[in-house]
Amino acid sequence: MFTARLAPVAYHDPWAATFAERRATLRSGSPRIAYYYARPDTSTFRYRVFNMIEALRSAEPGASASWLTKDDGARASALLEEIDVLVVCRAHYTLELGALIVRAKSLGKRVLYDIDDLLFDDRYAHLVMETLAQTVDEHGVQAWFGWAARTGWTMRLCNGVITTNAFLAEKIRDYAGLPTWVVPNFLNQAQIELSSRILAAKRHSEWARDGQIHIGYFSGTPTHERDFALIAPALAILLESNPAVRVRIVGFPPKSAPLAPFAHRIETLPLQDFVNLQRVIGDVEINVVPLQDNEFSNCKSELKYFEAAIVGTVTIATPTFTYRRAIDEGQNGYLATAQQWEDVLRERVAAVDGVRTVAERAAADALERYAPEAQASALRAALFEESE
Repeated sequence: MFTARLAPVAYHDPWAATFAERRATLRSGSPRIAYYYARPDTSTFRYRVFNMIEALRSAEPGASASWLTKDDGARASALLEEIDVLVVCRAHYTLELGALIVRAKSLGKRVLYDIDDLLFDDRYAHLVMETLAQTVDEHGVQAWFGWAARTGWTMRLCNGVITTNAFLAEKIRDYAGLPTWVVPNFLNQAQIELSSRILAAKRHSEWARDGQIHIGYFSGTPTHERDFALIAPALAILLESNPAVRVRIVGFPPKSAPLAPFAHRIETLPLQDFVNLQRVIGDVEINVVPLQDNEFSNCKSELKYFEAAIVGTVTIATPTFTYRRAIDEGQNGYLATAQQWEDVLRERVAAVDGVRTVAERAAADALERYAPEAQASALRAALFEESE
């Protein structure tokens, strides 16, 4: 583990604004973009709404943007007359939302759908359940297929779709026949500012380490047991053969029989807010991102790469669509298929003293490609252009 570690930082949700405050923000500039998200949270809302609004400052300095929620009710509908673009983010159909979209279109407003997952096409509902290890009864099957159908229907009500990568965009075009725009997930300013402090501390210490080697697994949801199972045997072999190795699991610890004998060398931390998550990622030398390689996983974004890269932590990831494009093997990270995890982990642990070179390249890459201003042109094209 790196010795230059930062203390926890104070955190407050930056999206706790009242309707009056959000309305005032929307009225402050032109053009005006309203995002709709049922209830703000620290996951998709942060990436696809909060970060997008922040990036608009670079994309269109005179524009104004804020968000609407399910709880805004009739006030949201009344506000449609004052906006130019409505972006509906990962929301499934309700009568109220359907009416909101229809009213926006009747007023001549541009209405876009934003989604970052393959959760809109019921042809993939069974694959999604299998990948996420969802053991469900008849009510669960109804819920998953119903969610997909209602999400897809909402998407089809819109004029076009914004998504995170070209693989997912092709799935959207096949399903809905709508124009699509790719705006990748990216970092926000709070993440960048704290990450710059973490990286500076590492550099100041000459990347000093404490003699133990920490492999980090950072899970934002409790649905990754099958993903983690891909590397659990390799981690167990490594823990048995190398007494310096430790594992840090943050978020939702997956159940793992192979790792049970090494519980005393496995550190588990609770789910972190998005700022302090950068801090606990920055402590470890190696970040692992195991994924099942199927159509659902290939739709996922590369966020676990760039959130680690920006703090100088090197990633090993399954070579799904986005990770193959984000990671240049041996330059800014490493890739490992299901059969390669044991060998790649062993090699990276053996070469951990040289991690600085790859970590520096990864940090520079993350800042260049995943800062808000780096996505300004893509965001502008999606929001304001009428065709691809």
